[in-house]
Formats: sequence, structure tokens, C-alpha cells
Amino acid sequence: MNRVLIAGEYSGRVRDAFIGAGWNALSCDLLPTEAPGPHYQGDVRDILGDGWDMMIAHPPCTRLCNSGVRWLKAPPPGKTIDEMQCDLEAGAELFSTLLNAPIARVAIENPVMHRHAKALISGYVPPAQSIQPWQFGHGETKRTCLWLKNLPLLKPVNIVEGREGRIHRMSPGPDRWKERSRTFEGIAQAMADQWG
Repeated sequence: MNRVLIAGEYSGRVRDAFIGAGWNALSCDLLPTEAPGPHYQGDVRDILGDGWDMMIAHPPCTRLCNSGVRWLKAPPPGKTIDEMQCDLEAGAELFSTLLNAPIARVAIENPVMHRHAKALISGYVPPAQSIQPWQFGHGETKRTCLWLKNLPLLKPVNIVEGREGRIHRMSPGPDRWKERSRTFEGIAQAMADQWG
């Protein structure tokens, strides 16, 4: 049975879609899984070399994405510029590790990246494509880039109307980051159907 590692996922959505497609799937995150199922709670780098056939990775984007570039010059309250730079370097190092992992088929999802992050990523290549939730049955906008190695482009399967930026306009709160990071079910299912 083929083995797929879903890195940086606590929701279990992509993992469970691949299990439904007959794969031996494991999610991995520093957080515990929200949905019962095979999950490694810890650093993905601990298990990258465990003989995976495929990896779908969702690395933290907070310091890599365009929307966060402003914090490099004017850090948020309680943080320093040096801390922001260290966070950026750590995020770029993890992205580099995932991009260059010894796994035959890889997909990495992240928002549009700023130039400072791109410059720090070893072997950086532009994303193969960008997708939107409204292409997969969800009436929302949230541009997501996909870096692909030995995988075809993800084809839209259910284009819908009523597109709104709910994720972008989500109210501030302690769980905002968590809500914004969940993969939409339609995208998870398309990944399992098309790549599984």
C-alpha cells in the first residue's frame, strides 16, 4: 500500500481523504490531531526519511507570505525585528527541507511568498500553480500556491459562485490562525482523487 505523509496538518482532512482513497496516510503536526486517525505529533523532520511515496506539506506561512512582510520592518507588539528575522529564517529553513525532501512526489501549499523568503529558500523554484477554494466547491477566496514535484497540476472540479473573502476578513481572536490554516474539504478530496 502506498504511503503518504501529510506534513503540517492537525485537522486530518487531507489525511482522511487519502485514507478514503486507499492510501496508508499519516498526518504530522506539532499539535494533536482534531480528528481521530493516524497522526505523529512532533517535528516532521523526525520522520521525513521514513520511506514515503508522497508528501503533501502545509508548512507555517506566517513569516513567509506577502501579508506578513510588513512585520520585518515594524514588528508586532511584544516582538523585535531580530525575532522576526529569526522566525523568517526558521520558516525558510523548514520550507527548504520540505522542498528538497527525499520523497519522489511532493506538494507544498503556501500563500504567495515575499521576496525575502524566496531568497532564503534553498533551491527555490516558483510555484507550479495557484488555486482557489471556489474552484473546489467552496464559495470563498483564498489564493493558495502549490509547489509540485512529480505531480500533475490540480484540476478544478466544482467551480462555484458567491466568492467571498471570509478567511481574509476573519475576526481577530486566539484561534484565528488555526481557522485560517485548515485545508478546505473540496481541495483535500481533489488531492486524494487526482494524486492518489
